[in-house]
Amino acid sequence: MPNSLVLGIESSCDETSAAIVQDGYRVLANEVASQVLAHAPYGGVVPEVASRRHLESIPILTREVLRQAQVHWDDLNGIAVTAAPGLIGALLVGLSAAKGIAFRLGIPFVAVHHIEAHLYAARLDDDPVAFPAIGLVVSGGHTELYHIEDWGTYRLLSSTRDDAAGEAFDKVAKLMGLEYPGGPLVEKLAAQAPEVRMTFPVTRMKDKSLDFSFSGLKTAVGLEIKHHPLQDERGKVLLAARFQNTVLGEILYRVRAFMDEFHPKSLVVGGGVACNNALRTALKTEMDSRGVILRVPPPKYCSDNAAMIAGLGAFQLSKGIRAEFSASATASPLSHQPFLLE
Repeated sequence: MPNSLVLGIESSCDETSAAIVQDGYRVLANEVASQVLAHAPYGGVVPEVASRRHLESIPILTREVLRQAQVHWDDLNGIAVTAAPGLIGALLVGLSAAKGIAFRLGIPFVAVHHIEAHLYAARLDDDPVAFPAIGLVVSGGHTELYHIEDWGTYRLLSSTRDDAAGEAFDKVAKLMGLEYPGGPLVEKLAAQAPEVRMTFPVTRMKDKSLDFSFSGLKTAVGLEIKHHPLQDERGKVLLAARFQNTVLGEILYRVRAFMDEFHPKSLVVGGGVACNNALRTALKTEMDSRGVILRVPPPKYCSDNAAMIAGLGAFQLSKGIRAEFSASATASPLSHQPFLLE
């Protein structure tokens, strides 16, 4: 891996990103083109719109990150691209671009799993992670916990049965009449009532598993609004605080259980919801009390970005992993075999 230069391309959903990463962790350039304004009128991501925006943005972003990193095409050692999971059309745009660049330059490319890359983001611009670790992914589409022996060696411990944490934030925001994207707005409202400790009822699985479920919480919030309509801003603040307290409590409950079972050296956190300051603070307090190292990337590497794709791609290339030009994208890979791309 020393002196390797990898170009990363991320196009799994509604953010287009390109990055140059050196030696698997040093980010030389990382650019993201947001599509929020394009999707805002629809109240959510429109797959066809997202795909077309990726097609327009990838050529511009790849040239820009090469310029920022002062790197030429011929300096690249490999290409890494998100191949799963995500919107199938959006994924195929990025994958096709990566194949074309790799073919033209005569260099290898790797097809990266987006969720594995969210975990690897903790390594970017930072020291190596102390293993074994527990990995927590909290994003718009995923809420999952893993046991990590080392990069590339994972065991899925729990996942969501329905709504993910980020999805629940966005759906509750819509119920509250907030603008899209609403998740960060719910967090801002909740931050105005740090004294609130109340929660909504929690979910426990009948089979005693520690899987997540947030659909019932979303329903509870909807019923609360139906029976007690929000009259003013204070009402929104109190409701947001109760909702966020419940989500954080559900996450901490499961994290604690696996900490007690595995006694890891580190907790690695990734995904867009890892930008939530209340979550970061709660996890920091919990890990400090246990003497466990908390590894949460800065917010720019928590949301969708190509630096995490390039970093993980560089690691995989160093292990001899290569993708064939026949490789395809997968919208929803099976979760029983974490991060296996075929």
